Amino acid sequence: MSEEATTYRNALPLKSMLLEYRLESVLGAGGFGMTYLGWDTNLEKHVAIKEYLPGELALRALDGSLVPVNTEHEFNYKWGLDRFIQEARTLAKFSHPNIVRVNRFFEANGTSYMVMDYEAGESLYQNLKRAPMPSEAALKNIVMPILDGLQAVHQAGFLHRDIKPSNVFIRENGTPVLLDFGSARLATGSISKSLTAIVSPGYAPLEQYTRDGNQGPWSDIYALSGVIYRAVTGENPPDAVKRMKADTVPQTLTAARTRYSERFLKAIEWGMMIDEQIRPQNVADWRELFSGRMPMSAFNRGADNAVAPTQRATDTPPTVPVTAANAAARKNPTGAPTAMQSVAGSRVLTPKRWRWLRRGAFLLILAIAVSVFFKQRTMERELQKQAAAQAQASLPAADFERQVTQRFEAADTNRSGDLSRDELTKRFPSYASRFDEIDVNRDGVVSLDELGKFMQNEGLTGEINQAQRAQTPAATPQAETAVALTPQSAPAALVTDSSRAAASSGGASGVQISTALQKEFDTADRDGNGYLTPDEVRGRFPFIAKNFDKVDTDHDGRISPVELWQMRRKQQAATRRP
Repeated sequence: MSEEATTYRNALPLKSMLLEYRLESVLGAGGFGMTYLGWDTNLEKHVAIKEYLPGELALRALDGSLVPVNTEHEFNYKWGLDRFIQEARTLAKFSHPNIVRVNRFFEANGTSYMVMDYEAGESLYQNLKRAPMPSEAALKNIVMPILDGLQAVHQAGFLHRDIKPSNVFIRENGTPVLLDFGSARLATGSISKSLTAIVSPGYAPLEQYTRDGNQGPWSDIYALSGVIYRAVTGENPPDAVKRMKADTVPQTLTAARTRYSERFLKAIEWGMMIDEQIRPQNVADWRELFSGRMPMSAFNRGADNAVAPTQRATDTPPTVPVTAANAAARKNPTGAPTAMQSVAGSRVLTPKRWRWLRRGAFLLILAIAVSVFFKQRTMERELQKQAAAQAQASLPAADFERQVTQRFEAADTNRSGDLSRDELTKRFPSYASRFDEIDVNRDGVVSLDELGKFMQNEGLTGEINQAQRAQTPAATPQAETAVALTPQSAPAALVTDSSRAAASSGGASGVQISTALQKEFDTADRDGNGYLTPDEVRGRFPFIAKNFDKVDTDHDGRISPVELWQMRRKQQAATRRP
């Protein structure tokens, strides 16, 4: 069986046919679908084929068809399938160079498929890992074409709703294209507004956290601003909810002035305003500051310092970053008196003014409630971690690892060495909603290392703790044992029998590497810096070269001795498994 089929067990068999398309590999999988690399046997070219596959609503039958999990989910599955088809029809109407093209859609296997152009290149996420903090000119070459494509989407009445670095693709010729409209929904209509929001923390605006949030073009602008923020700062943008309590975005962007122009950073800040009414309301408005047509004097951060720009010699209302004070003015370009105008040096408390005050009070109460909620959750998790640490300290490392391994293998019903979403949910029900957080490598499955690290950080191993409490009555009832990959748990073949074993160059976790493995590592490490690059593993370690991102568990673009040891350990465990 091929590696792709093994990794994505819910995928259709590779080399099988869908109409005239032969499936060659799996390009990726998400919560709503799976994307294959296909070969068009008629036109003799590669295509990308996306399959509607909501993991929480449907299962793959033995004949390859999809069936709802149960009758209760059947309506939601069919409704989502209908929306998937409608999206395919709408996206097929776009012929924009910076939007992925849908050439065809068809129904088969009880579901539906989109056939799209296959784009060769890499995602912006991968690009930024390889070359962090690119120049302003390079970023504009990416952002400006994406803005053109996004404007076409908005004018058709659609929102993307999931713009993030992994959904911005850089072709081999350097041109960008916006991918993955899996969360796209018509911007109008009561059904779409009742959908549960799809949230990518850091890139999702505040209004996307609720079903009835005021979503619009400004929501996609926030997400794209977050993508640029990631590029210029080298770090993910803070979550919108956390920003309500302490907003570090302005200070972080200010610190980037040594590399980027003030105008460029101001445009990012404007797009990331928490209040959606202060953000640019459409792409055309936002482009004004990027392009230089808006004077810098028109932009002043903060509600008290907002300055209205000089009216251009057109009938277009001012397009500037506005606050609550001049938001009303933009909605009233005729000049009629508004609630925000001064009369004899004082404010007129008209109905519009009262609406603003009520909205501000509501946001303040919401911020306080959210802050209290997160503080309580933080305290609960800290208590769980402390209890877990105490429970783990009382359990010998060898016994501890054996319990972890036994439960992992019990959950791994397919004996593939990884846990699917279904396997994780059945064995660890409390983790069902956090699958994507545990799946650090984003490969659609959870490895033993990923599960262990998650448990170690969160202290949420109730399954293991039950067995421990049966042997240790004095253990705290709320305690949950965390998985730790300790030196004592390493296979004997990889650990030295004496103190001569070399510690990992990074010093992390104190794992001791065998003399043979360390020598093999040192031979490949041509520059002697204690890490292996993609060039250094190529030819010497074919398996690692092919799976570099999976072996590089900390995603720093290089492989340490510990990561090499962890990979070998996993291989040995697979060979021991019957």
